[in-house]
Amino acid sequence: MTGTVYGVALSGLKGTLKPEALLLVDAPCTLPDGIEPGWRMPVSATECLASLVAKASMLRPTQRQYDWQRLEQTAFLHFGINTFTDLEWGYGNEDPNLFQPSGLDTDQWARELKAAGFKLAILTVKHHDGFVLYPSRYTDHDVASSSWQGGKGDVLRDFAASARKYGLKVGVYVSPADENSYAKDVYANGSARKPRQIPTLVPGDDRAPAKTYTLDATDYGAYMLNQLYEVLTEYGQVDEVWFDGSLGRIPPGKTEKYDFDSWYKLIRELAPQASIAVAGPDVRWVGNEGGLARENEWSSIPVKDAGNERISYAGASNAPDVGSRTALKDTAPNADYLQWWPAEVDVSIRPGWFYHANQQPKSVDQLMSIYRTSVGRNAVLLLNTPPDRQGKLPDADVRRLREWRTQIDKEFGTNLAIGATAADRARLLAVDDSLETSWKVDGPLEITLPAAREVDKVILAEDIRQGQQVESAVVEVRQADGTWQQITQAGTIGAKRILALAAPVIGSEFRVRVTGERGQPYLAEFALYRTASAPPARQTEFYLDGSAARPGLGTAESPFWSIAQLNAHEYQPGDRILVKRGASLDGVLDLKGDGTAEAPIVMEAYGTGGAPKFGDGSGKAGLEARNWRIHQVAFQAD
Repeated sequence: MTGTVYGVALSGLKGTLKPEALLLVDAPCTLPDGIEPGWRMPVSATECLASLVAKASMLRPTQRQYDWQRLEQTAFLHFGINTFTDLEWGYGNEDPNLFQPSGLDTDQWARELKAAGFKLAILTVKHHDGFVLYPSRYTDHDVASSSWQGGKGDVLRDFAASARKYGLKVGVYVSPADENSYAKDVYANGSARKPRQIPTLVPGDDRAPAKTYTLDATDYGAYMLNQLYEVLTEYGQVDEVWFDGSLGRIPPGKTEKYDFDSWYKLIRELAPQASIAVAGPDVRWVGNEGGLARENEWSSIPVKDAGNERISYAGASNAPDVGSRTALKDTAPNADYLQWWPAEVDVSIRPGWFYHANQQPKSVDQLMSIYRTSVGRNAVLLLNTPPDRQGKLPDADVRRLREWRTQIDKEFGTNLAIGATAADRARLLAVDDSLETSWKVDGPLEITLPAAREVDKVILAEDIRQGQQVESAVVEVRQADGTWQQITQAGTIGAKRILALAAPVIGSEFRVRVTGERGQPYLAEFALYRTASAPPARQTEFYLDGSAARPGLGTAESPFWSIAQLNAHEYQPGDRILVKRGASLDGVLDLKGDGTAEAPIVMEAYGTGGAPKFGDGSGKAGLEARNWRIHQVAFQAD
C-alpha cells in the first residue's frame, strides 16, 4: 500500500473474528451546546453528521440576504463595447469610438423590465475587456474616450436614473478580470499589497471626500477600489454588486490575487445594503448558466476559505447536491464553515450574453420552465436581456418579456387558498398571501376552500428568517370517501417551492404535511393555483378590515385582514386603499409602489366608528413624499 496515513485506530476483539468487525464506524457524536442562530458557523473536519445538521438548522440569512431573496426576479443588462464588436469576450484593445449607441433609451429598459415583474436590474458597468460605461478618472478605456455624445455620455448615470424612475433597484456588475488593465501592466504585474488611500485623487480632481479609506491592495486592487468608490458614491443607492469569476481572455498563468477583503470592506462602508454576489459572501452562483437550480437547493451549505475573505463551496460548484445530509457529511472534511449562502440563477434570454443580430429570444415555454426551476427552487432568477446597438431592448425581446409576464399571471395570478378556513387563526398565517407571516408547524396544515376548485400547481414557502428546515413534505387532497390522496411531494422548500401536479385535481380540502425536518419549521405560504385562460383583471381598490375572520382577496366582500397582507402587494398610480374604521392595526407599514402628482395612491377610511390607526412606528410622511394621499387614517408615529 502506498499513500498518506491520516490516523490510526485500534480496537480489541472478543470472540470470533468476523468481517463486520473490520468495518469503520462513526465515533460517538456529541452535539454542540448553546448554538445561537447566525449566518456562519465554524466546523471541523472530524465533526459528526448530527452536529453538522444541528448547526445547519441554526443558520439564518442576514437582513441583506433576506431582502435579496425576496426580490425573486432580477434582470441582467449586458451592454458595452462587445455589443459593437459582436463578441462575447473582448480583448481590451478596442477603439472606444466603436461604442456608438444611436438611440440609447434606458427609460425603455426600466419600463419594460418593471412591467415584466423584475425588482432589480444589474448593468455590466465593466466587463472582462475593461471598457467602462461611465466616465472614470482612472482609465481612458471608457465612454468618455468615445466620440459618442461628444465624450459626455454616461450610461450608468442614465441607467440608474431610469431604474429609480420606474421603481427598480440598481445593481452593478464590475468584472474583476480586466484585459485592458492587463495590457497596461496594471493587472497581474506582481505589485505588492500595501496601504492605499481611497479615493486616490488625480490631477484636476476637484473632489473633497468627507471620508477616505486606507485599504491594502495591489496596483490593480487599488484601481478596482477607486472605481468602486466612483460607482458607489456618485450614482445613488446600489443594492447589488456582482463580481464575475471568469478570467476572460487573460492567460491562465497570469495571476492577480484579488484584494477581495478590501473590496468587500469598501462596499460595506459605502453601500451597506448591497448584496455582494458570486465572488462575494452574500450570494453564490448556482453552478450553471442554463436557468436551472437544483431539485433540492439548500441555502445552508459547507464553504471553505478561498483567501482574502473570499469563500467557495467546499465541494464542486456544479455538484448536483450541495446541502443535504449526505453533502454535509461528504464535504465537511474540506469545509471551514457552514454558511447561509443562497443561490442566484443567471441565464440569458438569448443564446449569448451580449446582443447579436442573428440570435433570437427563448420561447415562453422555455422562460416558464426557467422560472419554475429558479424562483420555484429556492433561488433568485437573474435573467439577461441585452440591449442592441441602438441602446434599446430589441423588439423581439420586449414582446417575449410581455408574453412571459402574461403567462406567469395566467398561471399564478389568483391564489385559490385565499379565503380558506383552518383549525385556528395561527394556521391561517400560512394562507394569507404574505411571506412576512408564518405558522409554527406543529402537525398537518389542513385548509378548506369556500368551494371545490381545480388545482394544477402548489406553492410552498418557509419563513427563512427561521432558517431552512424542511427536508421533505407532501401535499394531499381529501377524497369523497374522506381519505387523503397525495397529489405532490417536495424535498426541501426554502424561500419558495413551485410544485406542478402531474394532472389537475378537484377538491375543497387540501393539506400539507412536513415529513422530514432539521429543526422547527415555519411555513410562510401554502398556495393553490390553476392556470387560467387569461390573466386576472388588475385590482385597483383594496379593502383592509382588521377584524376580518380570515385573510381575504382585498375586495369589499373579502377584505385583507392585516398590515402584512396589505404590504404583500405592489400598488400603482390611481389605486385606492380603504381601511375599515374602528380598528387598531399592528405591524409596520411597508407599502410598495408610488403614485404620481396626477394620479396619487389614495388611502382613506370606510365604514363607521373612529379613524383606523396604524401602530408600531408606521408614519405617513414618507408615503406622502411618494405621492400617497392619506385621509381619515391615523398613524401612531405622527
